[in-house]
Amino acid sequence: MNRDNSYESILSRQNEIMLSSTGIDYSKFESEGIGFDYEKMMREPEDFSIEEIRKIQADRAVGNTPLLEMKNLTALARKYAEPGKGARIFVKDEACNASGSFKARRASMAVYLAKKLGYKGVACATSGNYGAAVAAQAAMAGLHCIVVQECYDSRMVGQPEILEKQRICEAYGAEVIQLTVGPELFSTYLQILEETGYFNASLYVPFAIAGIETLGYELVEQCREKTGKDPDVVVCTNAGGGNLTGTARGVKKAGSKAQIVGASVDLSGLHMASDHDFNRKSFTTGHTGFSIPFITWPDRSDVPRNAARFLRYADRYVIVKQGETFYITEALASLEGYERGPAGNTSLTAAFAMAQDMDEDQIIIVQETEYTGAGKHPTAQLTFAKKNGVEIKFGNPDDDKPGENIIFPSDPSFIKAREFDMNALRRSYIKNAVKNNQLQKATRADIIYLSEETKLSEDEVIQKLKEFDVEAE
Repeated sequence: MNRDNSYESILSRQNEIMLSSTGIDYSKFESEGIGFDYEKMMREPEDFSIEEIRKIQADRAVGNTPLLEMKNLTALARKYAEPGKGARIFVKDEACNASGSFKARRASMAVYLAKKLGYKGVACATSGNYGAAVAAQAAMAGLHCIVVQECYDSRMVGQPEILEKQRICEAYGAEVIQLTVGPELFSTYLQILEETGYFNASLYVPFAIAGIETLGYELVEQCREKTGKDPDVVVCTNAGGGNLTGTARGVKKAGSKAQIVGASVDLSGLHMASDHDFNRKSFTTGHTGFSIPFITWPDRSDVPRNAARFLRYADRYVIVKQGETFYITEALASLEGYERGPAGNTSLTAAFAMAQDMDEDQIIIVQETEYTGAGKHPTAQLTFAKKNGVEIKFGNPDDDKPGENIIFPSDPSFIKAREFDMNALRRSYIKNAVKNNQLQKATRADIIYLSEETKLSEDEVIQKLKEFDVEAE
């Protein structure tokens, strides 16, 4: 049978493709009105306990990564803090996982289920680290792996970091389908799932998020063992929201009330689907161009309902600058002896600044690192930026203009964690819910759902709905 593979037709078959490629029937979670049963969805396709997930991951060289105290970075932060200030900075070293990032936790669950359910292969759509994780886990399980990746602009020029990720996916035996930047990533991916019958190792399915819960659970356990207390703050680099969601759920399951903070690099002004802007950014993940669209409307992914829901779990959201993150990447290597890739260093940059406003006896944990390599190294990224006309200089990072310059801090006192207005994000989410559902009158169930999604009170939800001319029943 010849299928219609137009963009619109493929997306219209999304539910059918998801059922075939994951075993998850998303229609059974839908509620009347705009909402759905999130917690019911999170129990699909199997309701794994933390203990079960940890066992699965331990058998696949994943998890139980060390929690490291950054004593020298803490001392540097205290140098710029007021007396009595400067929290202890710890880092969960996820580079110790097979494939070198926390995404091995997601991939281990996807490949475990694919093997158990009898699929011959797995597929994923990713900029790279997750593709490497899925490819490594698939190699262990003897399954074929396809990675769909945006690699190039229209001139077939790719960023060093993306090409490094492409290389490592292929090194683990994956078939990498390389695309130029544009809107076709998810539709191409859905078509591949449909044609191959492979398992969908999506970043946004429930079992992928469940795989990250062990990370949050472990860091609380290890913090208690090392310090005799719980962490005060856990900082998560934020892109699509799964990292923060899974970690926060694990922290909660460990019985901790640590504040959960998302951190992203500021790439405001650059459009992520723009051929012109694609190679003018120096960060391929953990940046505002990816995170803010997903925060304000999570259900834009390759699945009908995204299990990553930032606003359900985040207490704060902070922004750091490109030059600051490159600076902390170098500081981590030269002061602590750990050379790690850029994603985790985004949250480490935020933690360095935030620690200065916390008491000395408090604890702030950066919940992930990632492996580094030739293409991920600051030298490669900065050289590429210069070739694309981006100016590199020292000064005040507040003056940077993404795509035009990268400003390293003149000294560490310039490094900041800039608060992003959470209420503005919540308002944007509600605006999108109204628009995308053509909502004119909100039921009681709609209001409860939006309250759960945004961590706003029901009265606050009603007030924001009024701003968009939506009447509450």
